[in-house]
Amino acid sequence: MNATRIALALVAALALAGCDQAKEPVFQGWVEAELIFVGPDEAGRIETLNVREGDQVALQAPLFSVDPDLQLADLAMQEASVKNAQQAYDRATALLKTQAGTQKTMDDAEAALRTAQARLNSSQTRLSRRKMFSPVAGPVQQIYYRVGELVPAGKPIVAILPPANLKLRFFVNEAMLPKLKIGDTVAVSCDGCEAGITAKISFIARASEFTPPVIYSVDERSKLVFLIEARTSTPERLRVGQPVSVALAPAPETLAGSPR
Repeated sequence: MNATRIALALVAALALAGCDQAKEPVFQGWVEAELIFVGPDEAGRIETLNVREGDQVALQAPLFSVDPDLQLADLAMQEASVKNAQQAYDRATALLKTQAGTQKTMDDAEAALRTAQARLNSSQTRLSRRKMFSPVAGPVQQIYYRVGELVPAGKPIVAILPPANLKLRFFVNEAMLPKLKIGDTVAVSCDGCEAGITAKISFIARASEFTPPVIYSVDERSKLVFLIEARTSTPERLRVGQPVSVALAPAPETLAGSPR
C-alpha cells in the first residue's frame, strides 16, 4: 500500500514537472504612450487655457489661444497690399482697353494682384491658428505652459493621449521569435489590474539589442533580445509607465479543450 502511494506521488510530481516545463515563459515589459503634443506655430503669449490636466477633450474642442497682435498687424498690411494691387490692376485694364497701355503691364498687374491675395490668405490662416483646437479625442496628460507665459514657436502647450496610442513594450530572446508574428494575441497581467487583459502584437523588431537594465527576469538567459510591441483593445484598464507581465495566449483549440 505504501509502495502504491509512493508510486502515485512520483507520477504526480513528474506530471507537475512536465506542466512547468511546458508552461509558456512570461516576459517583463511596461506600458508606453504615444502622446500628441499641441503647440502654436509661432511664438506668443498664452491668453486663454480651456483645459486642465486630466480633462477628457473631444475632437476639435478648444484648447488654448495665443495673443494675435503680430498676426493682426500683418493682416492689415496684407489687406492694404491687396487693395493697392487691385487698383493697379483696374488701372492697367482700363489703359489696355483704350490702347494706352500694354499687355505686359496688364499681365504684371494681374500677377501682382494674385500674389497679394495669396499673402492675404496666408495671413488670415496664421491669425486663425492663434486659437488651437484638439486634433484628437482623449485625456489631457500634461500642460507645459500657463496663461500669461510666453511660448516659443513649436513648443507644446498641451499633451493629449488618445486611447489607441497606448501600447505595451517587452523583449524576447531569439529562440522565441519563431513563435511570434504580427497579430498574435498575448495575455497581459500586472499588480492591481483586472484579469483577462489581452493585446495583439503590432511590431516585431528586426534588429537585436542588449537587454535594457530596467528589465529584470529570473528566466532571462540571453543578453541579446528583440523588441516587441502590442496594442490592447482595453487601454483604459492600464496606466502609462505601469510594469506588466506578458505571456503568449493559449491557442483557441486549447481553450476549447479539443482532443489531441
